[in-house]
Amino acid sequence: MNKFSISLLSVLTASTLAACSNKTDLNQDNISAGLTTYLAKRGDLCLAKNVWPIDVTQKDVDTGGRNAIQMPILEKLGLAQSSVATVTATEEGVSAEIKVRRYTLTENGKKYYLNKEMRSVRSDGDIKLQQGDLCAAKLSLDKVIGWEEAKTNDSSKMVAVSYTYKVDAAPWTADADIQKVFPMVDRVVRGAGSMVLKESFKLTGEGWVAVDL
Repeated sequence: MNKFSISLLSVLTASTLAACSNKTDLNQDNISAGLTTYLAKRGDLCLAKNVWPIDVTQKDVDTGGRNAIQMPILEKLGLAQSSVATVTATEEGVSAEIKVRRYTLTENGKKYYLNKEMRSVRSDGDIKLQQGDLCAAKLSLDKVIGWEEAKTNDSSKMVAVSYTYKVDAAPWTADADIQKVFPMVDRVVRGAGSMVLKESFKLTGEGWVAVDL
């Protein structure tokens, strides 16, 4: 009789606590739910290769430009293919036709191109919106490490959340040359389960929502 009473009391207590909790509470479950939603929408790890075809000039090669270094590696892995094209370039007010190495996505490369709105943060803090990108991995939530309340200029509530993540990476991210020319991608992929990321969340009527959404 006593065991039954204790078990029943435990069930009733748990039910009462669940009923009292709501999606605006600052707790592990609600923050985890917010992060899961955020990563489902913004958890794509991409290469900043938004607009195709991508042309590489001799000047890019001579100065060690990003595309001049990275595009041949994508071609080596069968994600891109190149040909020679002629374009009109203007420098110091003078126009001239020049030869470029033009890269396009292969059928295999198209499998990793996500045609959706992508956001990136500029060095000045502004948000840059672009349509589509070539992506290397998808992040999902591993666990919430903790959070700190952030100061705001009004009565709104914000927290800075620290978390670790899981990663579903494309097989070509294991290539040594890719890791060399895309070091940040390599760092994030290798950091699955251990690297701590941060994201800001604000309290809304629908619960805790990532500021970046």
